Amino acid sequence: MLTLRPAAVAGRFYPEDHARLRDEVDRLLAAVQVPLDEPTPKALIVPHAGYAYSGPVAASAYARLLRAGDTLERVVLLGPSHHAAFQGLALPEADAFETPLGPVSMATDAFALIPRVRRSEAIHRPEHSLEVQLPFLQRVAPRARLVPLLVGAATPFQVAEVVEALWGGPETVIVVSSDLSHYLPYRLARAVDEETVHKILHLDTTLDAERACGAAPVAGLLEAARRKRLHPVLLDLRNSGDTAGGLEEVVGYGAFAFFETGPS
Repeated sequence: MLTLRPAAVAGRFYPEDHARLRDEVDRLLAAVQVPLDEPTPKALIVPHAGYAYSGPVAASAYARLLRAGDTLERVVLLGPSHHAAFQGLALPEADAFETPLGPVSMATDAFALIPRVRRSEAIHRPEHSLEVQLPFLQRVAPRARLVPLLVGAATPFQVAEVVEALWGGPETVIVVSSDLSHYLPYRLARAVDEETVHKILHLDTTLDAERACGAAPVAGLLEAARRKRLHPVLLDLRNSGDTAGGLEEVVGYGAFAFFETGPS
């Protein structure tokens, strides 16, 4: 019998109605223009706030997967835990994640490849950082199965070891979920986020949670990207003051793509 991890934030971070959610995601993706000669990225960094706030920024990354969507078989999805403190990385115990668009199956055959990882439904049950990515993935890569990993206290080397174990070929894409700075005034947030962008584009793993709530999974991806000689590109940088909020305290959002070949 299939065990489902039920949606925790449908109706809050994104629409809980099937048609409304499908149309919202498709509208966000359709607004993105991707260069015709751009290759499919191997990895993405995307934000994880409510769609009203960070949806357009996330879409700027996910639109890069549309052309290869039917060939993508596995998504390695990593994000921070906002509700539980733990060491290392954690998989869920469920067989699939439920969203208003239907279930997303796990790539359970890949779980055995992951070194030193726990399985915990309690850690995954309330978490939004992975869940908000799923409707986008369901629209751009409908055949792909999921390896969903929440990252607790872990070094860049520990996370990179897991990412490399799951690297695969063109059938696999790696997605890291992270917002940037939190609750700073607009101008200061822009300056801090631009410094963080500089670090990411230079594959600098010295990030902390003040700059990115997903600092641990981001740093692990950057370490793996350095080893694999990936080329990072900034796709979009905004904050909640640009999208759907006030300017006094904002949250930063960035989208990045990592390519296996450099710019021509």
